[in-house]
Amino acid sequence: MTPTAARNQTGFTLLEVLAAMTVFLIACGAMFSLLNTSQRRYQTESQVLDSFQDARLGLDQIVSDSNDAGYPPSSNFSTLPVVTGYVNSPIAWSPNYVVAPCLIGTAGGGTCATPGDFDVIFEENNGNGIQWIRYQLQGTTLFRGVAQKVAGDPAVPTTAFLAPYIVNVMNNAPAAQIATFRASYPAMFPGGNPVPIFQYYCPNPAGAPATILCQNAGGNNSPQNVVDVEITLILQTTQNDAQTKAPRLVELNGRGHRINPN
Repeated sequence: MTPTAARNQTGFTLLEVLAAMTVFLIACGAMFSLLNTSQRRYQTESQVLDSFQDARLGLDQIVSDSNDAGYPPSSNFSTLPVVTGYVNSPIAWSPNYVVAPCLIGTAGGGTCATPGDFDVIFEENNGNGIQWIRYQLQGTTLFRGVAQKVAGDPAVPTTAFLAPYIVNVMNNAPAAQIATFRASYPAMFPGGNPVPIFQYYCPNPAGAPATILCQNAGGNNSPQNVVDVEITLILQTTQNDAQTKAPRLVELNGRGHRINPN
């Protein structure tokens, strides 16, 4: 074998091997970095989807309860049964239920303890009598309770049946937390204020539009006159965004329209 042939059969030089290893490691690093980013994105989007599904199911039920509120009214009976046998109001109120309707307000205004921004009691017929269905936000958990109607104020009997329904509800978050949310979602909490879960619409005395917020409806401002209930749910995912570490929120809106007559 000639010296030239021997030189042609030699392997890679150390410099070539190091260069190849460097390129390989860079490629592997990029692949693993992309995989890690994809996994984090999948984790975040899965949490957002879970929160969205929870909010969607909860919202659908609240809208359904709002639609079914009312019936049968006292005017349906030739001989009036006991008070628990008919619907006094599609939206029950506290305090002094039946005695004198309270005035619906917002942000603590009005004279109703319920209905309020984060507390509502629907009154409806379930086929076996009249029942109260209550939704109340406590902290970051929206509770739901169903109780058969009894004589008197509905606040106490419905409280006994409240159970956790939707968690991580951030509508009434503290001001500092709202400020953090607005850094990522500047349009979600207008004015940096809590967002009511429930807003109530009553007939407009002026005629057009047909309904307006009950607190603006003058003499029609009463739970007895509620026609529509607008629902807004803002939920936070159980963990922050896996990439940015910022909180992730979902917001859903719905509107229930009472079908049954007063």
